Amino acid sequence: MPGENLTRDEARERAGLLTVHGYEVALDLRSAVGPAPESGPRTFRSTTTIRFSCAREGAASFADLLAPHVHSVTLNGEPLNVDQVFDGSRIALAGLARENELVVDAACAYSRTGEGMHHFVDPEDGETYLYTQYEPADARRVFANFEQPDLKAPFDFRVTAPADWVVLGNGAETGRREVAGSEPAAATWTFATTRPISTYITAVVAGPYHYVTDHYRRELPDGSVLDIPLGALCRKGLARHFDHEEIFTLTKQGLDFFHEHFDYPYPFGTYDQAFVPEYNIGAMENPGLVTFREEYVFRGRTTRAAHQGRANTLLHEMAHMWFGDLVTMEWWDDLWLKESFADFMGAFSLVEATRFDEGWIAFANRRKAWAYRADQLPSTHPITADIRDLQDAKLNFDGITYAKGASVLKQLVAYAGREAFLEGARRYFRRHAYGNTRLTDLLDVLSETSGRDMPAWSRAWLETTGVNVLTPQVTYDAEGRITGLSVLQEASPEHPTLRPHRVAVGLYGPTGPGGPIERYARAEVDVSGPSTPVPELTGQPAPAFVLVNDDDLTYCKTRFDERSLDGLRSGLGAITDPLARALCWSALWNLTRDALLPAHEFLGLVREFAGQETQVGVLQMVHAWARTAQLRYTAPEGREAARAALAETAVGELRRATPGSDHQVAWARFLAACAGSDPDAQLLTGLLAGTARIDGLDVDQELRWAFLEPLAASGHAGAAEIDAELARDDTASGRRHQVRCLAARPSAEVKAAAWRDVAESDRLSNALTEATIAGFARPGRSDLLDPYVPRYFAMLRDVWRERTIETAMALIHGLFPAHGDRSVLAATDAWLAEHADAAPALRRLVLEERDDLARALRAQAADAPRG
Repeated sequence: MPGENLTRDEARERAGLLTVHGYEVALDLRSAVGPAPESGPRTFRSTTTIRFSCAREGAASFADLLAPHVHSVTLNGEPLNVDQVFDGSRIALAGLARENELVVDAACAYSRTGEGMHHFVDPEDGETYLYTQYEPADARRVFANFEQPDLKAPFDFRVTAPADWVVLGNGAETGRREVAGSEPAAATWTFATTRPISTYITAVVAGPYHYVTDHYRRELPDGSVLDIPLGALCRKGLARHFDHEEIFTLTKQGLDFFHEHFDYPYPFGTYDQAFVPEYNIGAMENPGLVTFREEYVFRGRTTRAAHQGRANTLLHEMAHMWFGDLVTMEWWDDLWLKESFADFMGAFSLVEATRFDEGWIAFANRRKAWAYRADQLPSTHPITADIRDLQDAKLNFDGITYAKGASVLKQLVAYAGREAFLEGARRYFRRHAYGNTRLTDLLDVLSETSGRDMPAWSRAWLETTGVNVLTPQVTYDAEGRITGLSVLQEASPEHPTLRPHRVAVGLYGPTGPGGPIERYARAEVDVSGPSTPVPELTGQPAPAFVLVNDDDLTYCKTRFDERSLDGLRSGLGAITDPLARALCWSALWNLTRDALLPAHEFLGLVREFAGQETQVGVLQMVHAWARTAQLRYTAPEGREAARAALAETAVGELRRATPGSDHQVAWARFLAACAGSDPDAQLLTGLLAGTARIDGLDVDQELRWAFLEPLAASGHAGAAEIDAELARDDTASGRRHQVRCLAARPSAEVKAAAWRDVAESDRLSNALTEATIAGFARPGRSDLLDPYVPRYFAMLRDVWRERTIETAMALIHGLFPAHGDRSVLAATDAWLAEHADAAPALRRLVLEERDDLARALRAQAADAPRG
C-alpha cells in the first residue's frame, strides 16, 4: 500500500511536529466468534480517540491505520471525507490546530499471520483465542495511531468481548460491565491508564484462556511495599501441561534480581504472561502483558536445556520492562538499546538468580553461533544500524542486534567493570524514564561510571561490522616449555577493523597420562592490534591446547595452532570444564563453516566425542551442527555414508544413555533427524508400535511425531499412518505435526500440492504455512525439489508485494532451494542482477540465502576427496 513502509525521515519530521497526549481505544471483539463472513475478511470494530498538539498551527501530517474499511474520521469535531483522506494505510491530516482531537471509527481485520489481532480457533474444542502482536509497526492493524516508537503516550483501552472470556491489557482491569441486550452475553472491560509507552508494545489478549494468578511482594528501600499481581495463561487445551508454578518461581526470581541491580521499581503495575497459539516469534515484551509462543508449554518430555531456554526468554522479556519499555529507542537504528541489553541481562540474571547456573555455556555455544553466522553474511551491519524504514527494521531483529550486541555487552562488563556497568544502567533509567534515547545517551552515563573512553569503545564495537579472529602463536624450547606466546588478531578484508579485546588465555593439559584435561595456567590480557604478547605464560609446560578466549570474555572467532588442534582431535572429550569444552566445539564448528576443517573431520569428532558431552544443551547444539554438516557441508558423494554413520552413532548412544535421562531424549530426537535407511525405519516403527523398546525411553506424543516424520519422508509411512496419529492427537499441535508430515512424503504430487498451498495461496494460517514449508523442503530428495527452482525465483516479487512481510520472509527463506548446486547459485546471481530495483529488504533476504549456499559449496569442495 502507498505509505505503508514508514521511513525514518518521515518519522523524524512527524516527531518534530506532534506531541501525543493520550489515546482512548475501544475494541469490539464479539465478531471473533461465529461463522466467518461469506466474502471479505472477518473484522472487528475499532474506535480510537487521539489527543495531540502540533508545533506549527495549520501544518499537515498523517495517522497510521491498516484496515479494510473506515466508517468515519473526525478531526477537531469536523467529519472528514474518508475517501479523500484514507488511502489504505494512512489518514491525511491537514490544517492542524495547536491542540487536536482525532476520532477514527474503523473495521479492522483479524489476522491469520500473527500480525495485528491474531484469530485462532482451537480444533480440539472449537474455542476462539485472540492476541495482539505489533513489533515493529502492526498496532496500526488494530487501531489508528502514530506508529513510531518516539511518539509515546498514555493509553486507555476498553474491550468488548464474550462475557465468559478472559480479557487482559497492559494495565490492571478497573471495571467490567455487562452489555445490555447482547446475545450471547457480552461484557466491556476497562483497564487502568498506562504510563507513556510506544504503540508497538500495547497489547490485548482475549479468549477462554486458562488463567492462574499469584503475587510478588517486595519491600523497597524507602520502606514502602511493592505488590505486583502476577498472572499466567494458556489455551484450555494445554492446561494439563502448564507448569505455572515454575513460571511464577522464575518470575519472582527475575523480579528480585532486577530490583536489586536496577534500583528502579517495576513500573507497570501488573505482570501477566500469556502463552499464545501460532506465534511468529519467541516472545514480546508488552509491559504488564508479555506474550510467548505456546510451544514453551511443553507437551512431552523435554530436556533441561529446553527449560533453560524458556527461562532465558522469560528473563529477557522481563529485562525489557526497563530496557525498551521504560526507556525506549528513538528510532529503530538503536534497536540494540533494548534487544542487546535484554539478551545480555537474560543470560546474566539466569545464571545469578535461577537454578540454571550453566546459562553462560548456552550463551557461548548457542547464542553466539547465531551472531557469528549473521556477522559473516553480506547483510551484516553495525550493532547500531542504519535503519531507513520499517522494512529494514523488520529484518534487523537478527543475530547482530540480539546475540552480537549481547556478546559485546559481556565484553563491556569485562572492559569497564561490572559495578560501573550496572551503575550506568541505573543512571540511564532515572535520567530517561518514560522517554526515548539514542546511543549517545547511554555512552554518556557509562563514561561517567566507568571512566573509560566510551565513544572510542563504541566506534570499535558498535559502529563497525565483522567478527575478528584470534589465534595463538606459540614457541617452545627443547624441554617443551613455552618461550613465547602471542595472540594474533585478524579481520576480513571486507570488515578490516581490529578491536580492543579483554581476553583470558588458558593452557590446558592432561592431569596424567590419559587423564582428564584441565586448565593449569591462565592469563588475562588486553588484545589490540595484530599481535599481542602474553608474557605471563612464558615458561609454562607445553599444553595439549591453548584456548585464547577462555571464559568467553570477548566476541571473536577462536582458532587453534596446529599443535592445539591435534590435541583436540584426541582429547576433546576429556576436557573437564564444560564452558571450555563448549568453546572448543564452537571453534571447531566455525572452522568447518569456514571450510578450514573438512566436514567429515568434524563429523568424526561428533561420532567420537558427542557421547561424552555432559551438558545436554551443548549436545543438542552439536547435534544441530552435525546435521547441517552432513546435509550442507559434506561432499555429495559422501553425504549418504555420513548420514548412515550419524544414525548408527545415534542408535548406539541412545542405547547407552542413562534410562530416562535428558541425554536419552536428545539422542532419540537426533536419531529421528538422521534416520533414512530401512533398519532405521524398522527401529522407529517398532518404537511407535511398542514392539521395540529402549529402556527408560518414554515415547510420548511429541516424540511419536518426531519419529513419524522421517518415516513419512522416506516413504515408510503414508497418509493412513499420519491420519491415525492425528486421531491420537487431534489438537492444534497435532494438526501442525500432521501437516508437516503430509508435506514431507516423497511424492511429486505431494510436493505440488504443498507448493500450491503456500506459494500460490494464502488460505493457511502462519503456523500451518510454516509446517507445510518445513515438510515440503525437508532434505533428502532433491529430485523432487529441483522443478521448483525456477518457480521460486519467479514468485519472489509477487510474494513481497502481495503478502505480509512476516509471511513473505517465511516463504523466501523456507522455500529457497538450499539443497542446490552451482546452477542454483547462478540462478540466484541472475535474479539479483535482473532485479537491482527490487525492494532492498527483499534483496537482502535473497543475498543471505545466496551467501549460505555459496558457503556450503565451499565447504563441500573442502570436504571432497583429494587426488
